Amino acid sequence: MFLTLALLRKGIPGKQWIGKYRRPRQITWQMKRNTLKHLEREAENEYWISRPYMTGEQEYCHAVERRARNWLNIKEAKFAKFPEHKNITDHLSHLNVTKTWSS
Repeated sequence: MFLTLALLRKGIPGKQWIGKYRRPRQITWQMKRNTLKHLEREAENEYWISRPYMTGEQEYCHAVERRARNWLNIKEAKFAKFPEHKNITDHLSHLNVTKTWSS
């Protein structure tokens, strides 16, 4: 049955670019060029990733001071935005408008 369909069929059933029996795309020279560029870029990335800048001993705890300094800067910035302290008398002073010594 599949052999007769393959031999006698005149086209692709349904939409020709999607589905199980879709029309195969033509491979152009631009597609080949783009694939080669992508593979070359990937190979260069693998090359640079495989050669570390620092050894394991140099890398261990190399940024402790910088991270501590950054954390202190962040903490100081948060405290700078913190509102000033207020007493309860500041909050409740509006209640003393009608209060007099005689009452």
